[in-house]
Amino acid sequence: MEQFDWMAWTWQTAAFFVSIACLLAIMTVLAFRRPEPERIGVLGIVTTRGDRLFLTLLLAAFLHLAWLGFFEPDLLFVASGLSILAGAAVFRWT
Repeated sequence: MEQFDWMAWTWQTAAFFVSIACLLAIMTVLAFRRPEPERIGVLGIVTTRGDRLFLTLLLAAFLHLAWLGFFEPDLLFVASGLSILAGAAVFRWT
């Protein structure tokens, strides 16, 4: 376990990576079981479920970085809530 001493492996870090792995697994199963045609949404670009997941993860990262830059890190759960709402909007309207 000493090779992982360079990173602060906390339960939050583990939860983050497990969540991303579960999302990828769910998207893979959905892609095989229920293939989805590409669609054009609000952004005017053709997207699939995987594209929308990638956009959601990118948006969540930028929202969290902006939150850390402008507000207190103690209230980071607010940025997480905003990220979930933004992700729902991306999947609904993009």
